[in-house]
Amino acid sequence: MDDPVFFWSGWEPILRILVVGTLTYLGIIVLLRMSGKRTLASMNAFDFIITITMGSAFGRILTAKTVSVAESLTTFLLLVSLQYIFSFIEVRSSFFSKLITSQPTLLFHGGNLLEKNMRKERVRKDDLLGAVRKKGLSGLDKVETIILETDGSFSVIKKTDGD
Repeated sequence: MDDPVFFWSGWEPILRILVVGTLTYLGIIVLLRMSGKRTLASMNAFDFIITITMGSAFGRILTAKTVSVAESLTTFLLLVSLQYIFSFIEVRSSFFSKLITSQPTLLFHGGNLLEKNMRKERVRKDDLLGAVRKKGLSGLDKVETIILETDGSFSVIKKTDGD
């Protein structure tokens, strides 16, 4: 086992991090651009997992002395390919889409809080009021519907003037 290094182990590890980090970073950019806008869109659970995994892999690549640039880029190619394959299948299969992507949930409609849905999604009334304020509205009396979207954001639909 190598002796632990606490403060300085020379220029070689620093140079390795700079070279491998830069080349891997550029490779990630190329792979993400090739994979399309869907990879960078608002995240569902699968997209979140891919993002976390890519960040973790990138951190490991920067600090592991035995991981080459080719291995690094292969890791990211695998992750981007899996994301592409899953999203390809997801748009063609409603069963698969329901399996990996949550559905939007109605939380407020017609002046009523849908408390069963709110409990299921672990959303408080204060969360809804915050979403209403972000939309520039003064309160729930100005709102027709609030939906919790698949990416965790709130869609707030205000009442029309006739309401």
